[in-house]
Amino acid sequence: MRDLIEALCSADCAGRAAGSSGGRLARAIVSDAFVKAGLKPEEQLVPGCKGANVLASVAGDGPRWVLVGAHYDHLGTHGSKVFHGADDNAAAVAVLVELGRALAAKPPKGRSVLLAAFDGEEPPHYMSEAMGSAQFCATPTVPLQELDLMVSMDLVGHAVGPAVLPPAVRNTLFALGAERSEGTSAVVDSVSVPGLVVRRADAEVIPPLSDHWPFWRASVPFMLLTCGRWEHYHAVTDTPDRLDYAKIAATAKWLEAFVRAACARPEVKVRFTNARDDVSSLRSIIAVLSELQAVSELAAVALAQAEELLEGCDERGVSPVPKRVAELVGQIESALA
Repeated sequence: MRDLIEALCSADCAGRAAGSSGGRLARAIVSDAFVKAGLKPEEQLVPGCKGANVLASVAGDGPRWVLVGAHYDHLGTHGSKVFHGADDNAAAVAVLVELGRALAAKPPKGRSVLLAAFDGEEPPHYMSEAMGSAQFCATPTVPLQELDLMVSMDLVGHAVGPAVLPPAVRNTLFALGAERSEGTSAVVDSVSVPGLVVRRADAEVIPPLSDHWPFWRASVPFMLLTCGRWEHYHAVTDTPDRLDYAKIAATAKWLEAFVRAACARPEVKVRFTNARDDVSSLRSIIAVLSELQAVSELAAVALAQAEELLEGCDERGVSPVPKRVAELVGQIESALA
């Protein structure tokens, strides 16, 4: 995975902007990585960003699908500055390929898996029909009604917060959106690996900042895996040497176990819902803040706010002031960055 990350962050890829020569080289690198993992990748043209998605599948023994995606494009170059995008999103692409390697060696039981390296996620294409993920939803290679889950990975390569923080915080990976399909939260909670703490939160605690957006819009069950934004987000300092490779390895192991569990689910079809889950968001916030109290006086203040919000949630797990929950998440993300 380190080798792939470094290749995608090379000077020749020049920031991997969609439609650029560096973006085309990155696409070739991703395709070659899929081949070496034992898969047969295909390109899906994305006219809106003058790029292409790279897709590869692993057949299960059932009629339905799980899709796992990560965008491989980044910001390119601006003047003499090269934005390498190690965390955003080369690390996630490496995890995606590693998942493909594991599934190719031992195919999943039940649902098949489609691996998607999306193009055109970054500005100026972000949240438009020019995104590679939006193009996939418009012209899917697998019917959207046959997808039981779409997992998007974005910003999964870094440790959360500075090195002085406890591992329970640094090793956090957030899973947003599991509440938007029946039974998916329980699958998330059933999987654990050493070196990683997966914490669930409601999809609406942040804006739809990645490739899950067009699937959410199409009412396809989805989930976003992310460590949140950090100090090197969209900066020239987002380079491979700043990543947490032990955490990346743990993320790949967790994702494999989760995807296998999602493929083996007994339901004939996983139903999309619009149910909120502010309780899970607040419990995750409280767990993180409890760890931070020893190093930050402000954590105690925020912890009291989170506990008050949790007490105010109704029997459905919904807060009467969801905006305050999202604001609290934003404040914590900014403080940790």
